[in-house]
Amino acid sequence: MSGTDVTRWVKVKYPSIEVLIFTVFDEEDRVLEAIRAGASGYMLKGAEANKIVEGIIEIYQGGTVIQPSLARKLLKYFKMPDEGKPCYGIMASEEKAYLTDSMGSPRRSLTERELECLQMIAKGLSNNEAAGVLGLSKATIRTHLEHIYQKLDVTNRVEAVTEGIRQGIVEI
Repeated sequence: MSGTDVTRWVKVKYPSIEVLIFTVFDEEDRVLEAIRAGASGYMLKGAEANKIVEGIIEIYQGGTVIQPSLARKLLKYFKMPDEGKPCYGIMASEEKAYLTDSMGSPRRSLTERELECLQMIAKGLSNNEAAGVLGLSKATIRTHLEHIYQKLDVTNRVEAVTEGIRQGIVEI
């Protein structure tokens, strides 16, 4: 069985188990397939040992991991416009950024800090690294991510970033 097939099987039989794919394959379609199968992370063999340990800890704490080089490739895949889907924009005020539909009507709102967190995650930073850059605790980053997931109607970091790109609120 492939790693993705094993992931699919594990998630059906034991849905609470988190899976980190550790592989040599870096193609977008394989990453997408693993995520669709339920993987919480996708790392390439050859990653630094400390990054692997950080990834395991991140997943154990409820996060999602994808290496920056893979994230960049994956994000390029999602930047291609989908025909027939509404365009989204961003309307900013002093304290909040409002996602807007194609008519300019507010949809959901992310605070400025949530947008900063989402941008850090899009750059491939771990919660710990994002906390350091933004001068926040890891717990605060996790809280912001939970709010982001709710507001964007997603379940993990990769989905949040891809939805942010689709809606035009994340730059890569």
